[in-house]
Amino acid sequence: MEAQSLPVNYLPIIFQMVVALGFVVTTMFVTHKIGPKRKTKDKLTPFESGIEVVGNARTPISIKYFLVAILFVLFDVEVIFMYPWAVNFKALGTTGLIEMFIFMATLLLGFIYVIKKGALDWD
Repeated sequence: MEAQSLPVNYLPIIFQMVVALGFVVTTMFVTHKIGPKRKTKDKLTPFESGIEVVGNARTPISIKYFLVAILFVLFDVEVIFMYPWAVNFKALGTTGLIEMFIFMATLLLGFIYVIKKGALDWD
């Protein structure tokens, strides 16, 4: 006989969610009301890592930086897939070796494509 899922069985979960939400809302409200409100010029001045801001943050930056970063992440993640293969190299046998060669060939083709497109040229 299977146990049926009745709405009454979910009451403890709903109660826990209501209590958690109530705690968060109450904590945020109380800390906002009783917290210090000293707004000075120094506190409202933005700074990054202890260094005062100089200039505008909206200066144009070459897309090459972002392209190199994205390509690095892409190829780095693909290389991570080689670790489980290396750990299970003996268990995978010849089939695993052939599949890894296919994977590495695909990775190499992608890298050749990136080089042919000139994505890494910094002229």
